[in-house]
Amino acid sequence: MNDRINIVKTELLSDNWYTLNKVTYEYINKTDHRTTQSREVYDRGNGATILLYNAKSKKVILTRQFRLPTFMNGNENGMLIEACAGLLDQDDPENCIRKETEEETGYKISRVKKIFESYMSPGAVTEILHFFVAEYDKAMKVGEGGGLEEEQENIEVLELDFEKALNMIYTGEIKDAKTIMLLQYAKIHDLV
Repeated sequence: MNDRINIVKTELLSDNWYTLNKVTYEYINKTDHRTTQSREVYDRGNGATILLYNAKSKKVILTRQFRLPTFMNGNENGMLIEACAGLLDQDDPENCIRKETEEETGYKISRVKKIFESYMSPGAVTEILHFFVAEYDKAMKVGEGGGLEEEQENIEVLELDFEKALNMIYTGEIKDAKTIMLLQYAKIHDLV
């Protein structure tokens, strides 16, 4: 427990899709000055993401889907190219990412490697994202992917040359932070 922070009040603002709270807290800074601050904190749960790569063919599997917040912030058609990802719900990160990979991409993977975890937007969102990589091949393809209809997912599966995917960061075709981080990890560690 941190004795420099005291939560004074938490007010529920919304629990429509996820939880949005207004939190009032006292904070003692490094000069021992106590201040009271309020922040909105969005809790959507923790998640996992993965980059599927094929070292022999030098390809990666990514997805493309509509993301309303990006559309509202200037992404003309709202479509975003991303690495496969999902919320943990009640799963542990490894089981979650195996399940999400099959649902979204149609590939059934067994061996995954966790590479790190990261807060993605720590100024307002509680989420920790667990990052994974896994090698894939055609024999692992067990379905079409595309996501779950009951979750209103409409996901297009993309198999791209790794260098093309990496270059799409610089052309602006890939703007998703988790995907950029995974592609750069793959480049730094010579996975593909």
